[in-house]
Amino acid sequence: MTAQLFSGRGRRSVAALGAVSAGLLLLSACDKPTPLATVTVGSSSVSSEAACTKDKNADQLPAEKVQECINSLKAAKSIEYARGDTLRLGIEPTALEHGNQWQAVLDGQPITEPSDNTYRSFPGADVFATGGQGQAPESKKLAFVQLSKDGKPLSIWSFTLKLKK
Repeated sequence: MTAQLFSGRGRRSVAALGAVSAGLLLLSACDKPTPLATVTVGSSSVSSEAACTKDKNADQLPAEKVQECINSLKAAKSIEYARGDTLRLGIEPTALEHGNQWQAVLDGQPITEPSDNTYRSFPGADVFATGGQGQAPESKKLAFVQLSKDGKPLSIWSFTLKLKK
């Protein structure tokens, strides 16, 4: 007969320790998720990770990538917006570390100044106003642009505001 090297309990402990170690190893190989940005209209909210972010070795997003991300509706989460609703925009504080700021862009046009505040609110705003220039579009593209302390674009979050009829 041979003597057991580990008891049943010892084998389970070693197996559990091995599984935890393997899990930590796998997690260390993953990229850290980007901070979330959130759009709230009334009691509805949508949150998203950045649709575009700079490469690890770059100091900013290339200009062509910025335009592509701002103009693309592919990955954008959507939320319904009725005229006169309060539009609330928020970004996680980790996006604003190291002197970074963010700016809201609606259909390619900035609607806020760069800010280091995590939250902006626009009570009663009519983002679908046309100024008498025809019928309002069915949707508008809203983007959050993360900027470095020297104003270089780092990440972009994309959303679609859909006009509630």
